[in-house]
Amino acid sequence: MKVLIVLAHPEPRSLNASLKNAAAGILQRHGHEVAITDLYRQQWEASAGRQDFPALPADERLIYSAVSKKAYLDNEQSPDISTEQEKIKWADVILLQFPLWWFGMPAILKGWIDRTFTNGFGYGTGGRYGNGTLKGKKVMLMITTGATAEQLGPHGIHGAIEDLMFPVHHGVFWYAGAASLPPFVVNSANQVSPERYATILQDLEQRLLSIPDTAPIRYRVGKQDYDEKEVLQPHFVTGKSGFALHLADE
Repeated sequence: MKVLIVLAHPEPRSLNASLKNAAAGILQRHGHEVAITDLYRQQWEASAGRQDFPALPADERLIYSAVSKKAYLDNEQSPDISTEQEKIKWADVILLQFPLWWFGMPAILKGWIDRTFTNGFGYGTGGRYGNGTLKGKKVMLMITTGATAEQLGPHGIHGAIEDLMFPVHHGVFWYAGAASLPPFVVNSANQVSPERYATILQDLEQRLLSIPDTAPIRYRVGKQDYDEKEVLQPHFVTGKSGFALHLADE
């Protein structure tokens, strides 16, 4: 496999950084190729803006979606965006390693998506929800959180982790064509003993090496499950509600 690991944590001695290093080592020992994007170390610019388009005349209005597509097609993007897009094109698997901050990704990782998944690359490609540019690729979120597994479970006070990550799994990656695997979540991560860390690494190795055989989250496919207004066909609605409506039937 060709695997891109994207790390979003400011501290190189953090649990997140350690898991990134461990994941890279595990994959490489088993013959897989690894590329790494360390967003804080690279001082990634999180805010999408005029700086993304060096060729844009200073007096021209910035209509981001339109300008980004032209810049992508004409190879006139900021070089950091193009570099990340090439990594994504190269990869069979994308791993996002990040802490759960305010029920979502750190801003720098959201900014990586905002700036990298441009019109013509992440969207505006003629295919969506299972049929985009990233079709055939797999994604796995590797998340650390201070909450317990019960608190992030189906009846937990924070809501289920699968629901919290629906905007990422479905709204970003499935929209762009990539299939998401169930996330690798390290709960109660604020204090991890050496003994527990060793167990976490064992679990991580098992998850990474089983990626080729792991069934992805089965979301519905755009044109076959939704009507011409892109609303779910009525016969799929029975017995489900919320995000679960968009999971394909077994």
